Amino acid sequence: MVDIHCHILPGVDDGSKSWEMSLEMCRLAHEDGVQHIVATPHANYEYSYNRGQLNATLQELQTRFGDGLSFSLGCDFHLSFENLEAAFANPHNFTISGTDYMLVELSDYGIPPRILDSLKYLGEKGITPILTHPERNPIMQNDLRRVQEWTEAGSVVQVTASSVTGFWGDAAKKSAMRLLENRCVHVLASDAHDTKRRTPVLSAARAVLTKHFGEEFSTALVEANPKAIVTNQPLPFSFARRATP
Repeated sequence: MVDIHCHILPGVDDGSKSWEMSLEMCRLAHEDGVQHIVATPHANYEYSYNRGQLNATLQELQTRFGDGLSFSLGCDFHLSFENLEAAFANPHNFTISGTDYMLVELSDYGIPPRILDSLKYLGEKGITPILTHPERNPIMQNDLRRVQEWTEAGSVVQVTASSVTGFWGDAAKKSAMRLLENRCVHVLASDAHDTKRRTPVLSAARAVLTKHFGEEFSTALVEANPKAIVTNQPLPFSFARRATP
């Protein structure tokens, strides 16, 4: 499996607090069957994003853990005016390394009224936005139809594995299942932050997806599609939508 959203680098944001925690997260992911992890530190008003320094930290993580996992560097890109200006000027500073895919996180407190224009403009710059965990966003939970609009405009949607298994509560789980039922989800990822609560584990959610939607669908969301993202290929599975969420 491939995990495209993981706060595994130590001491750079609200994720891993130490090298020991990062290495334990690597061990948990490897034991769960994950083969590749995209390290995605926050890029927002609270945490600065220095690509060069983060690349060096990622290389050290690879050296310390050794074989069994490979890594890419991306970011958890907070959608704000300042970040968009920076991304428009230098988009590949924020994309998953070597690709045209970029994780985009929406605020829990307000959705920009012209968000669709911003997402389309990123597309014109050659960047494919990956909208992270809309099922956990309280605004999106009340208007999931907008998620479908964004996918129809070319955005990819990533749901958090632990939303599917109920960790984030009933509202997030119901929203995740509605999006999945209506085929508005392309990727499942951990959004892991630690080794106890928000862990880098995908297999439990994969089992839920297999039970409800079949093996092909679950495999697409944790293997085929995320692998295509980290190798900068078009997504092989973008299932036909059944209805408006």
